[in-house]
Amino acid sequence: MISAGEFRNGVTFEMDGQVLQVVEFQHVKPGKGAAFVRVKMKNVITGAVTERSFNPTDKYEPAFVERRDMQYLYDEGDLFYFMDNETYEQIPISKDTLGDDFRFVKENENVKVCSYKGSVYAVEAPLFVELEIIETDPGFKGNTATNTLKPAKVETGATIQVPLFIEQGERVKIDTRTGEYLERAKG
Repeated sequence: MISAGEFRNGVTFEMDGQVLQVVEFQHVKPGKGAAFVRVKMKNVITGAVTERSFNPTDKYEPAFVERRDMQYLYDEGDLFYFMDNETYEQIPISKDTLGDDFRFVKENENVKVCSYKGSVYAVEAPLFVELEIIETDPGFKGNTATNTLKPAKVETGATIQVPLFIEQGERVKIDTRTGEYLERAKG
């Protein structure tokens, strides 16, 4: 058991059947009355963020959230298959579990698979990926001061906005959290 007085950033615990992670905490000792702990916490399954005050002596069951490095192998309809990099065990994960950032992940790419009590609840893509532009309008030289963008399709099938000078066949670096073009890939 973990008491609310022991809460620190990143601590995960169970409360009311939910798995919560401490995002921010503050121990408050007012002049009058008892001390309390103000906590901003995130539900690791749904992603909802809430704030609440706790009595420092309140006890909660610690929750162990497992994050494993796995390799994305292939998809078969709505099932996506991943291989554990240590045991080589393959597991299928439903398309519903994958986040929006997964549209930038290629086959054989490493990802983090998050699970709680053996149940997978999220797949975290790498923060940045390098992908090839497979389809876009021809590039233009000249007026680059306006920062004008055009649509481009990358090798995973996702569409992003890139500057006018980017051409088909070029490799670009993308931020998977926002889906934004960052720069041309080096090398």
